[in-house]
Amino acid sequence: MRRTIVAGGAEEESLTTIPPTPAGAGKAIGLVIPALSGKLKGHAQRVPTKTGSVTELVSVLEKKVTADEVNQAMRQAADGNESFGYTEEEIVSSDIIGSHFGSIYDATQLEIVEAGGVQLVKTVAWYDNEYGFVTQLIRVLEKFAR
Repeated sequence: MRRTIVAGGAEEESLTTIPPTPAGAGKAIGLVIPALSGKLKGHAQRVPTKTGSVTELVSVLEKKVTADEVNQAMRQAADGNESFGYTEEEIVSSDIIGSHFGSIYDATQLEIVEAGGVQLVKTVAWYDNEYGFVTQLIRVLEKFAR
């Protein structure tokens, strides 16, 4: 039996369930970066947190990589980048509240798995889905204003 939680519904139930919900990010990325069109799929689970979200990306790359190579590439991408951060500290969603980054790559969550002759690389990034979003929007508006 499935129970639907609606706005103004039972508070207790909303604190004890994790409802899945569609996420349009996978499709949206394809609109911005046409080479990725149809290659990403997004899913979301709504959890009772104040703010703060996490994204996991599982990739099949053209060549095999090591954890050090992935982390070095992410560290270099974050160096001097006001939109993308990097951490090697174990963090949770509340740690990124108020972060100005669009996302913060979490090196502690990197996983590389071999399956059926294919290497799967799982990367994780945290973001403040309110403040971080607004900060990114301001950056875009500033670019248009120039």
